[in-house]
Amino acid sequence: MKVEIDGVLPRKVGLTKAQLKAAAETFAAKSGARIGVPFRVVTVILQDDEFSAEVHLAINGAEGATDVITQRYDAMPGEPAGVYGELYVNVDQALRVAPKRRGWSPAKELLLYVAHGMDHLSGADDLNPKDYDRMRRRELRWLKELT
Repeated sequence: MKVEIDGVLPRKVGLTKAQLKAAAETFAAKSGARIGVPFRVVTVILQDDEFSAEVHLAINGAEGATDVITQRYDAMPGEPAGVYGELYVNVDQALRVAPKRRGWSPAKELLLYVAHGMDHLSGADDLNPKDYDRMRRRELRWLKELT
């Protein structure tokens, strides 16, 4: 499995790119194990609100910035089967939202977005309350297992 981190990770988030990459690899492995399909290549693209709004409109047809946007790709001819994709993770939003949650850091908020994105890449959906709750419980468990 290959996870790449692209973009700027401000110091005030409280994570290094190496820590973010290690967590993303863990979440990708857990997501792949859940569905029985290995994750092959995932790029985590760190973005601000402006870039998030552009990507959100381009990929999902929705206006405004959001926490994480996922884009899954099929394997190219000659590549092994598995999950390939991109996570567009909004650093601005993590910095803005974390202080509103008791006992929550920007690092934890950003990691939650990455866990959520990996969960979506594996096919998990949160369109109804039951599925949203299921995803959130799984993602919070993954975060807890990191420590």
